[in-house]
Amino acid sequence: TYRVWLGAVSVTPGDVVAFAVTVWASFALSRLVRFVLEEEVYPRLDLGRGIPYAVSTLVHYFILLIGFLLGLAALGVELNRFAVLVGAFGVGIGFGLQTVVNNFVSGLILLFERPVKLGDQVRVADVQGAVERIGIRASVIKTWDGAEVIVPNGSFLSERVTNWTYSSVIRGLEVAVVVESSAAVEDVAEALRKAANCVDGIRNEPSPQVIGDGVTASSRNLRLRAFTDRFDQVDAVRSALVWAVEETLREAGIACTGVS
Repeated sequence: TYRVWLGAVSVTPGDVVAFAVTVWASFALSRLVRFVLEEEVYPRLDLGRGIPYAVSTLVHYFILLIGFLLGLAALGVELNRFAVLVGAFGVGIGFGLQTVVNNFVSGLILLFERPVKLGDQVRVADVQGAVERIGIRASVIKTWDGAEVIVPNGSFLSERVTNWTYSSVIRGLEVAVVVESSAAVEDVAEALRKAANCVDGIRNEPSPQVIGDGVTASSRNLRLRAFTDRFDQVDAVRSALVWAVEETLREAGIACTGVS
């Protein structure tokens, strides 16, 4: 019960313990609530992709904020004085921590507006990969080679962002094909569609399309356009499609001078 005075505020070891226990309890309560939501609530609701993560994150922030305020009350700090203190620090935060505050607010906007969701395949500046985490200050993007890149949340709002899975997980693939001019267009188109239908991961709807891309004196240039819902394996599916096209044209006796 020994009391220490710090200006107009006095605290005791018991107050400090009460503060620590309250903050710890808020973390434990947050973990429990999120566990119940993920195990019992979300599976029963038809929620869009990314909504459960956004709700759990906001619930986590809210519980921690309430726990921190209750901890201050347990510490003996009057909340009206705390509000004055926050206002005094506000000016310093505005000048010295502009980037941190901007990234924090941007993170809240990402959770509410959801232009980028957990698991989305995105490109931000020169970083491309899957969104693994949207944090309070920065997000984590995992690239195809296994690297985890920390991207400030503000970059998602201030820079141009390409999201291949924003409204649909279906992605388009294109393979350029060059055959000799003597090849019949109908035969080539049929062989290309057959090759696409043989590849695991290529969707039947939308169906594969064969597009003419130009004719020269010695060759015909075509593009095979196909679609896959394996957005996280798009490179592997396209690679399989390239080899299937080359093999199918060879089996059909069509002279092919290039597949890319």
